[in-house]
This record gives sequence, C-alpha cells and structure tokens, in this order.
Amino acid sequence: MKKLLFGGVLMALVVVICVGNSFAQRPDQLKFVSGPPGGTWFSLGGTISDIMTKQVIPTTSSTGGGVSNVVNIHQGKADLGLSAALLGMPAKKGEEPFKSPLPNTYCLANLYKQYFYFIIRADYAQKHDIKTLADVFDKKLPIRVASLAPGTVSEFAVRHAFKAAGSSYDDIKALGGKIEFASYEDGANLLADNHIDAFVFTVSSPASIILQIETQLDILILPTDQKILDKMKADWGTATHIIPKGTYKCATEDIPVIGDYTNLLIRGDLPEDLVYEMTKALFENKETLVQSISALEELNPKDGSSDTVFPIHPGAAKYYKEVGVLP
Repeated sequence: MKKLLFGGVLMALVVVICVGNSFAQRPDQLKFVSGPPGGTWFSLGGTISDIMTKQVIPTTSSTGGGVSNVVNIHQGKADLGLSAALLGMPAKKGEEPFKSPLPNTYCLANLYKQYFYFIIRADYAQKHDIKTLADVFDKKLPIRVASLAPGTVSEFAVRHAFKAAGSSYDDIKALGGKIEFASYEDGANLLADNHIDAFVFTVSSPASIILQIETQLDILILPTDQKILDKMKADWGTATHIIPKGTYKCATEDIPVIGDYTNLLIRGDLPEDLVYEMTKALFENKETLVQSISALEELNPKDGSSDTVFPIHPGAAKYYKEVGVLP
C-alpha cells in the first residue's frame, strides 16, 4: 500500500513538473497589448514591439486598455503590455475593477510618470469661476465631460478621482450634465466643437494631444485640490505630480495633479531567460524609446525596479541584480 501511495505521489510530481516546464517553454512569438489609437501607449507599444522583434523575439503589437491588459496578460491572451501602478493593488486582491486575483501578471519595469489631466474649456471655466478640480463638483454644475473608454486606466482613474471629490457619473447626469467616452482625437474634437466642456484622462507629460488641443481653443488644466490628492493616495496609493510652469501655453504656473506610473507588465509564466533578455533590451535601447515618447528620458534601472506594486518577474529581477540596483 505504501509503495502504491509513493508511486502515486511520484507520478503526480512528474506531471506537475512536466506541466510547469511546458508553461516555461520559450514561445515562437509574443503579443503586446498597448492602448487606444492616437495615444501615448499605442505609439509606445509599437516601439517596444519593434525593439523586441529585432533583438529578442518576434513581437506583435495591438490595441488594448490598462484594465483589460492586466486581465489578458494573466489569462495568457497577451504576453506583455502596458498598464499602471494604480491597478496593482486591486489586481493582487481581486478587487474592482477585477473579479478575482490576477497572480500571473508581473512587472518588468516602471517606465515613466502618468499625470491626471482635467482639461476644461477656458470660456466655461471663466463663466462659472472654476479655478480647481473641487470647484467643478462643489458648484454642482451641469458639466459635459468626456473620458476614455471603460477598461482604460484613464477611465478608472477619472471615476475614482470624481469619487474622491464626492461626486460620480450619476451625480453629474442628475445635475443635467453628460458623460461621454471617446478616443483622444474624438475627445479633442468634441472639446473644440463645444460639444463637451471638459476632457479628462491620464497621460505622460508633455502630452502631444494637449499641445494639439491648445492649437484649437483656449483651455485650462485644473489643479487637483489637496483633499482629493490625499484621498486618492489613501485609497489607491497614487502620488502627487507637478506639471511644471511653461509645459503648455495654459500652464502659467506649476499645476499639482494626481500622479501614477506606467508599468510594463509581463506574463509570470514566461521563461526567466527570455524575460531577462527582454529587460536588458529595453534599457539598452532607451534612445529609441525616447524618440517615441520623450517622457522615457526618466527611464533607468533603479526607478524601473523600485516600489513596484505588481511583483517583479524573476527574469527582470536577474537583470536588475546584474546592474546592481537590486540586492
């Protein structure tokens, strides 16, 4: 009986090891999920995919969203992609916007800072004496607002920033306002054509979409009040970032806003040696990345591996240890 039991246990171990090895096999190609067309992530996804294809492994790039990317990477529908540190805690705990924990989604690197932009028409702000984000909600205005589609980090951040300010989409609608979801380009056009009063999203700085909007009409970037910054930090671990004076025509002084970080995420069951090669290729091609997005000037191994909410993949950790930024 003991021999039979031992044989059964041994066979189970062999099966587990074989299954584990099959998951760790080097794939023929990878799928990268980025962001909506016209945005920073969409451009960056193409650049990173090109780097990986030329130096490590064939990689295709497709559209995506910060929330859906985390899920698709965990499920193996994608291999790597972009998201935000903001989603690390709910992914770990299986909380909203996720339905269950997502333990197979790992971090390859922190890439760059993300900024919360509440872009408002200057004429609307002047008419209603709006100077800060809290004014929009405290004055209980019937404002027409657009953000990116649900499933994106932008929409998730916007919804919870509104909640931190004591409001919601339903509250805005109840006051006679309107909530729309649009791409960057469509949102910019809606704002310019006076179909909406505000366009709200998260993106790097400086952002080409904002520079474009400023060529079409006068806008303001509303500073985020301290009480909202504190609430978002307590609930989601966000930071306070400063948009420096002069970054945009409308930035006549430093503007404090909700801050986050863009993460490059990867499947946890990809082989360690492959992820090591990918991490090395990422940092060794910084100049190419900066040509795609200037915000990546801040990319470096130390910040890339520091204070990550998603766990660092062992292959990425191997690279960080090699360059001396992890023990």
